[in-house]
Amino acid sequence: MTRVIIVRHGQSGYNTERRIQGRTDASTLTDKGRNDASKVGKALSNILFNVIYSSPLQRAKHTADIIYNELATYPEQATTPQVSDLLREIDLPLWEGLLTSDVKQKFAEDYRTWHEHPDELRMLIKDAEGTREHFPVLALYKQAQQFWQEILPHHQDKTILIVGHNGINRALISTALDIPPSRYHSIQQSNCGVTILNFSGGLGEAVQLESLNQTQHTGENLPSLRPDHQGVRLLLVRHGETEWNRQTRFQGQIDVPLNDNGRQQAQKAGEFLQEVAIDFAVSSPMLRPKETAEIILKQHPSVELELQNGLREIGHGLWEGKLETEIEQEFSGELHRWRTVPAEVQMPEGENLQQVWERSVAAWQSIVQAALSKQHKTVLVVAHDATNKTLLCHVLGLSLKNFWNFRQGNGAVSVIDYPSGLNGLPVVQAMNITAHLGGGVLDKTAAGAL
Repeated sequence: MTRVIIVRHGQSGYNTERRIQGRTDASTLTDKGRNDASKVGKALSNILFNVIYSSPLQRAKHTADIIYNELATYPEQATTPQVSDLLREIDLPLWEGLLTSDVKQKFAEDYRTWHEHPDELRMLIKDAEGTREHFPVLALYKQAQQFWQEILPHHQDKTILIVGHNGINRALISTALDIPPSRYHSIQQSNCGVTILNFSGGLGEAVQLESLNQTQHTGENLPSLRPDHQGVRLLLVRHGETEWNRQTRFQGQIDVPLNDNGRQQAQKAGEFLQEVAIDFAVSSPMLRPKETAEIILKQHPSVELELQNGLREIGHGLWEGKLETEIEQEFSGELHRWRTVPAEVQMPEGENLQQVWERSVAAWQSIVQAALSKQHKTVLVVAHDATNKTLLCHVLGLSLKNFWNFRQGNGAVSVIDYPSGLNGLPVVQAMNITAHLGGGVLDKTAAGAL
């Protein structure tokens, strides 16, 4: 496995002024940006990196240098950061240096395209060779693919740190997971946020998004809401550990309760979310998520808990109650198919993923709709591994063949915003936050069966 940890640069002067940066190199880190870079370095200091890559733009390079200096107390750590032009930020030549508010006014139609159909944004660039068409987002995705194709073959089974920018980081994550350029704005990258990808091989082979946009090390438990946020935020939590998770025994719709560690994980998730103003809560009716939700809501005694049957776990049928070794013996080859082509597997006397998709997405959409109509700002949703992974495919515009691209640890928190209501695209602000469970930036929860 090749582990890749992606970090966005610290806060810059242009960030605070709300200016478009793009490839301009005029902007430098603020005091907060430097402090946060130091914090992310400390958060990563127990990880042994084999190589560090940075954008050449000074806001990213300075961040990489600060992180490296925090790591440098370990003699085994990587050599100094290497600069790669393929990590430069998105090229927005007509907008760079302008205030976002000015771009909205002067380029109103293009700015609307940028937000609603970023893959269609086109700029006409005039230079010495004449006038040419430039599609910033499409060009950025090609650049990201080229970066992966160049570096992954050279660092198989190594640990890589990448320090880049909001746009290129999104493109790197998206090209790894097959998220289309039309969903460019559907994943967030905060200043000094940490994202972790695990590659089984090269680009196009199996890859897992272990976590997205962790910001806890900067003192911000959850990524902050965008200034123009008008909609609803959903906190999607996987239930705490059960004894069967620990044993890697398939649970499915057998109603296994939390074990003591699972209750502790739920309590830690509750403490992690105690400062969040939760307006409403929904859970799968099964024991393990219901108890997880009830423990979290001890910090929010006035919040009502609703049970939604559509959020229950996948029905594993005849696999339920069995260990992986037992399934392999009784249903030869099916476990391998489940791990490689999950959308094609029909559980014997159980469900397939399409059935899980239909009921869980219907429940999810009804939760979002109800929250918007009641003007709820933040909703807690507690469900299961397969349910959550299916919902993540849905919100990112992916198919069920991407099911295994997402990790969901017991007690993990994901953050999904609908900034423009159901008519606009959702934004995955963060995914699989587990820092509150004591493992630092890495997910140390039991992998567990479903």
